[in-house]
Amino acid sequence: MDRLDQTRRSWNMSRIKGRNTAPEVQVRSILHRVGFRFRLHRKDLPGKPDIVLPKRRAVVFVHGCFWHRHQECKNCTNPKTNADFWQTKFDGNVARDEQNAKALRKAGWKVVVVWECELASPAKLQRRLLRLLGNPSG
Repeated sequence: MDRLDQTRRSWNMSRIKGRNTAPEVQVRSILHRVGFRFRLHRKDLPGKPDIVLPKRRAVVFVHGCFWHRHQECKNCTNPKTNADFWQTKFDGNVARDEQNAKALRKAGWKVVVVWECELASPAKLQRRLLRLLGNPSG
């Protein structure tokens, strides 16, 4: 059973932002610190990627482990109430993520997904991003 009544839960859910989230800002900070320059939320690309590196033809999606179902992650829990609704919602999120990534790859873009839990180790994430995106000055 939910600890909050329906009105309060609805209010809480309405406050969840879709862009400029704390994890997204952290990833942008890491990229900027090492020298990458980028654009944000390009509406002309499938899925409106969180971060777009046009010169590298690369996009970065910063996914919350809960909302985008990062498997085998402690943050990927299932709500106890209204389970069917949530499963349908999560399945839709995952399918949309896959569809957007496929469309971007088909259009020649490199797709990088950063999971929220990866931010627990910023140095490790920075190394991964450099490995995937290359040298920012090159």
